[in-house]
Amino acid sequence: MTEAALAPAARQATPFELDQKRIARRYAAERRFRAYGLAAIALTAVFIAVVIVDIVGKGLPAFWQHSLTIDIPVSAEAVDPSGTRDPAKMATEGDFAVPIREALSAVFPGNTSRAQRRLLTGIVSTGAGEELRERVMADPRLVGTTVRMSVLLSDDSDLYFKGQETESSTIAGATALTVSGTAGEVKLSAAAASAFAPALAAAGLPATGAVALDSSKPSVLVAVNGGIVKLATVDGSAATGTTLLPLKSDGAVKAGDWRTVIFMTPEANRRIGDQQAAWLDALKTSGQVERHFAWRLFTAGDSREPELAGIRGAIIGSALTLLVTLALCLPLGVAAAVYLEEFAPKNRLTEIVEVNINNLAAVPSIVFGLLGLAMFLNFFGLPRSAPLVGGLVLALLVLPTIIIASRAALKAVPPSIKEAALGVGASHQQAVFHHVLPVAMPGIMTGTIIGMAHALGETAPLLMIGMVAFIVDIPSGLTQAATVLPVQIYLWSDLPEQAFQAKTAAAIMVLLVFLFIMNGLAIVLRRRFERRW
Repeated sequence: MTEAALAPAARQATPFELDQKRIARRYAAERRFRAYGLAAIALTAVFIAVVIVDIVGKGLPAFWQHSLTIDIPVSAEAVDPSGTRDPAKMATEGDFAVPIREALSAVFPGNTSRAQRRLLTGIVSTGAGEELRERVMADPRLVGTTVRMSVLLSDDSDLYFKGQETESSTIAGATALTVSGTAGEVKLSAAAASAFAPALAAAGLPATGAVALDSSKPSVLVAVNGGIVKLATVDGSAATGTTLLPLKSDGAVKAGDWRTVIFMTPEANRRIGDQQAAWLDALKTSGQVERHFAWRLFTAGDSREPELAGIRGAIIGSALTLLVTLALCLPLGVAAAVYLEEFAPKNRLTEIVEVNINNLAAVPSIVFGLLGLAMFLNFFGLPRSAPLVGGLVLALLVLPTIIIASRAALKAVPPSIKEAALGVGASHQQAVFHHVLPVAMPGIMTGTIIGMAHALGETAPLLMIGMVAFIVDIPSGLTQAATVLPVQIYLWSDLPEQAFQAKTAAAIMVLLVFLFIMNGLAIVLRRRFERRW
């Protein structure tokens, strides 16, 4: 006999074993599906966290501002040239920027050139004169006196104190230093040849040999004897430079009594120059610069100057626009849903209407903006960039969503409620409005709030009807020119000033807070009034 004949027959799996293998494969597939779902949720959470962290990191600095407390001589020659003390004349004839310049010149005397005076005035906001004007208008007796007040710093000065203008570092002097001169050109001689080497190395410059420093290289400043010297050349233990702040004295200086400050960004690439940085540091050291919460962000309207810009106008514009939207789409949407679900005959016409409502809910929002431009502006002649027109356009956008949500809420009501009402003698109308609609109202309100949150974040349809205008004044009516929060974010994101980047992120944070509140309110209403059958 052959070996094949003598070999034992192969054992076949029993039906029970085959079933166990199939069950094991199904369980393995279910575990893989759960793992895929968890991975998708984790990836989504990571993306959301990255976006939120990025927005918050960029937006938080906008909630803080720096201001300068200074004594301002309110000279009558500048603010009241006619000498009448009439607030109306002073508002039109007075130059309230002159006292600001005089106050700064008193703090930093010796700036005789026009360019230096312009740099000195540039450290405070252009709105500082308006702040002084408002205070003098409220109390004309201040003319001829010295007023101590807090004025906003410019956006560039504010960014400097926030560390967004340049990366800087400070190195204490390790050797003795001899200073020749107190103003203008100054010579510095160190006891050791390597006295300036750490500063040059920190600036990424050669630490040995002759080094020339210009505006295209990192700035190296020496703070010594109460003044600041900007180095122009360094050669071993000797250095020359120009005083940005005059020194109180010259001569020998002990080790540790002087320090070098390095600005890594070259002066040519910064909005704040070394001279302005020296002035700002001196004001900070004297305690005149304060950091405070930026209330102006919530109390002021838009402005071309970042430090003066706020979102109050956009918030009020959004509130007025949503008020019009809610007043139109809520009653119309609920009435349409009740009619289609409870009263409309089931025929081809109602089917066409239902299909079109579902299609309108999927139409891009910019199409509604084009419709509003053609109908409300061109045909009816309504005012451009008004909350009334914006509310009408957003009502058209949200109406299909509210109708669909309201119909779903009405369908979720158990039929037994209406049947019981009809059974005790109520009419069809009474059964719907007295029994079915109140039960469905939590679902209707949830859909309405979600629809309004959708409208709050819309930008494209409002751009089409002109709500992209630069609006400074706070709107007080439905027909006045206004803008909304998403459009304000769009406008700020397109501006070149660096400070507007933080303003944009801060406005996004405010918008997200409103959206979270509205969606949270929808969840609370659903859980509070929802009934389970």
